Amino acid sequence: MENNNSQLILLSVEKLENILYPLFNKLNSIEEKLKKEKVKQEDTYYRNTDLKAKFGLSPNTIIKYRESGIIPYTMIGELYLYPKAQFDIILKKNSNWDLFQNKPS
Repeated sequence: MENNNSQLILLSVEKLENILYPLFNKLNSIEEKLKKEKVKQEDTYYRNTDLKAKFGLSPNTIIKYRESGIIPYTMIGELYLYPKAQFDIILKKNSNWDLFQNKPS
């Protein structure tokens, strides 16, 4: 059987605030850290939509480049992530900018 000897305890607003404010502050701190981590992750990887917008690649080209090993990727579930740092290396390696800089006048 259930015990019906429960007591109702009422707290003053001040005591309740003293309990809840530290919790709210901690939650805000956690939320800020999560936001920073999300921004950090977004700055580290491209997604398919980024490759389409930034480089003008079609979905078929992205698939072809992935399958042939031209572009490195990581897959999480059905989400493809492309490391920006490695993309920068590939772009620099494949660019002909050096030809323009060293061109004789």
